[in-house]
Amino acid sequence: MPEARPADQKNEAFDEPPFDDIAGVSRMHVGGMKVTDDDMVWIGAGMKQLMLRTVGRKSGNEHEVALPYWIDEDGERIVVGSYAGNVKHPAWYLNLTDTEKNGEVWVKTQKAEFWAAPETLEGADRARVWAELTADRPFYLDYQSRCDRELPLVKLVEVRPA
Repeated sequence: MPEARPADQKNEAFDEPPFDDIAGVSRMHVGGMKVTDDDMVWIGAGMKQLMLRTVGRKSGNEHEVALPYWIDEDGERIVVGSYAGNVKHPAWYLNLTDTEKNGEVWVKTQKAEFWAAPETLEGADRARVWAELTADRPFYLDYQSRCDRELPLVKLVEVRPA
């Protein structure tokens, strides 16, 4: 079920981890998400977090990643394939491009688990959401400035409970 859009989705200041630590930080974060619903795990720097499970496009193995999300006007969750502005897309996003393996993905939030259909936003929809999202979370503009690729915005449209 779509989530109520809060009036304020601005992030708080945070210390960006070194790029080489991002995967390890995400693994630790996922571990915490599996054992508690405490706000300390599910809300970071003022941003709600979710756990996304994809199937590897090459390996076929399940992978879980912790990601901050933003809620659009329809109550759908938006995640950004920023990878802190790395020149390459994050693995979880590349896995989503394999729609045979990831036509639906499992998502866990602090309050719910569900299956979602991932939709990469494009064109005018992407431009509108990007403008709104970066008004709340300007650090994504910094990430975008670090690379030539367009940071993907993925809408996780809830389709059924898990």
